[in-house]
Amino acid sequence: MTSHDVVARIRRLARTRRVGHGGTLDPMATGVLVIGVGRATRLLTYVIGSAKGYAATIRLGQTTVTDDAEGEVLTTTPAGHVTDGAILAGLAALTGEVEQVPSAVSAIKIDGKRAYKRVREGEQVTLAARPVTISRLDPLAVRRPSPDVVDVDVEVVCSSGTYVRAIARDLGAGLGVGGHLTALRRTAVGGFTLAEASTLEALEKVAPEVVNLPLAEAARRFFAAREATVDEARTLSHGGPLDRAGIDGPYAVFAPEGGLLAIVREREGRARPEVVFTG
Repeated sequence: MTSHDVVARIRRLARTRRVGHGGTLDPMATGVLVIGVGRATRLLTYVIGSAKGYAATIRLGQTTVTDDAEGEVLTTTPAGHVTDGAILAGLAALTGEVEQVPSAVSAIKIDGKRAYKRVREGEQVTLAARPVTISRLDPLAVRRPSPDVVDVDVEVVCSSGTYVRAIARDLGAGLGVGGHLTALRRTAVGGFTLAEASTLEALEKVAPEVVNLPLAEAARRFFAAREATVDEARTLSHGGPLDRAGIDGPYAVFAPEGGLLAIVREREGRARPEVVFTG
């Protein structure tokens, strides 16, 4: 199932076309997908850029065309000799602020065409490295299911734009045996975690009331908050700026009765709205 498939299901359940998601998951992956319904779709641009958490399994000893288990195997190299210590050192070397080359089979566009489409058409694709932050890359287990293969379970916390498939590829390359991703589960998007996520099956039972986190509550969890006066609420409802409050933006501004008014950012000496939810 793709992220687009999930959105299509939610549109049917919620009985509205106004549904979007806050960051694509590969079809192989499971876990957290933040969905916006109705006016909440306007918050998704902020969700997409937030940090992500993953649980993943890296297989050492094989490379694939997609850097994950969905692609055909390109090379096989016995990895049984790779020690646990070498694996830990390899993971440590990939942690922090790094320059990462995205997987060639990705949705990044090259001259207007997705990289994965170029690869499928037989082209050799090389993407430029880009800065990403891998805050945590913690080993959970090292398993040896056969003499020539090593499976490494890891926990990852990373910035938006990081490819966990590329982490698997780079770990294998650094150890000289190749590697690819065999399992991926997203455990968190920003402050939204797997523990509070709903399954599609559960949402089927409560449709069309599929929203489990109201707009204002979601905004309070995701952004710094500012409470507006009645006059400020009136100004914002018409798209006008407020006086600065000295809050790093973007941040959420709430009406006196608690509803979400706008997402604002302070610049040029004023708190200027980026998204307005009233008026």
